[in-house]
Amino acid sequence: PDPGSEGIYFNVPNPLAAIYYTQRATAGLLITEGTQVSPQGVGYIRTPGMHSPEQVAGWKVITDAVHKAGGRIFAQLWHVGRVSHRDFHGGALPVGPSAIAAIGEAYTANGRQTLETPRALTLAELPEVIEQFRLAAINAKEAGFDGVELHGANGYLLDQFLRDGANHRTDGYGGSIQNRARLALDVTDAVISVWGPSRVGYKISPYFSMLGMSDSSPIDTFSHLSRELGGRGLAYLHIAEAVAGPSVASAGTTRATPVLRRLFGGPVIVNGGYAVDSANAAIASGEADLVAFGVPFLANPDLIERWRRGAPLNAPQLEHFYSGEEKGYIDYPTLETVRV
Repeated sequence: PDPGSEGIYFNVPNPLAAIYYTQRATAGLLITEGTQVSPQGVGYIRTPGMHSPEQVAGWKVITDAVHKAGGRIFAQLWHVGRVSHRDFHGGALPVGPSAIAAIGEAYTANGRQTLETPRALTLAELPEVIEQFRLAAINAKEAGFDGVELHGANGYLLDQFLRDGANHRTDGYGGSIQNRARLALDVTDAVISVWGPSRVGYKISPYFSMLGMSDSSPIDTFSHLSRELGGRGLAYLHIAEAVAGPSVASAGTTRATPVLRRLFGGPVIVNGGYAVDSANAAIASGEADLVAFGVPFLANPDLIERWRRGAPLNAPQLEHFYSGEEKGYIDYPTLETVRV
């Protein structure tokens, strides 16, 4: 499509998203897909933003529909940093903490492109990045969300600043763990100024290693961040640490979740390959207060009811992931449609 006609560059959520989220409004809490806080934060085609009036209006349709269906929904605020390409930025390089390229490809309107070496953000530019998050938080409130989650996971900008494999800075935002965590905490404080701490969550992924991400001491790094976030009284800490599937940490690795839960001191959401039995066990053991589900809920709009009844689950249509339009997105059958 032409720029803007389907939100490729304007990144406006479309009516299919309203259907998708409303179908899943029975969740205890919906957390949206990553939502860019600014044009600088874009790294994928056809992903929504939270930085223009058109985007706010698009999200308002979604939040109204979810609330009408009895659901609650947080916006996940996102800046991809170096996981981007000049195709998204009018020929300019993407930005990151240091001039170190992520490993992988960007999916642009011109097809797959190898991720480029980013331009390191200057110290003078960082207040502008913080302000992007603050303004996005204001826009999320205007759009009718119930709160926001900061995306500090999966190799994106806040994660890039935090981990020493991506951050080789020598100023006040690099070097020590305290300095590397500074941007994450500055952004958190800015968003708290809009929402208050009880409506702000923060997502981390201590052992995420895709996109060239690494850290020399993840337990120490994320312990500091978790302690600081807990001291701010956030709504929750969302920890992505796989318990099943290909992303499970290697044998002998210290599990991060129990350590970080204790240091955070508040509610914890866990995520990463859980099924209903392992999720209930995590809650019963006190390791988590909530469990987040991605793929199972994508493939089963009525996931909660299926678990209540012990009904079989739909298989995810992996071939349609990220392909666009309704197939494999809003056309999964529910128990009620199967009965009909």
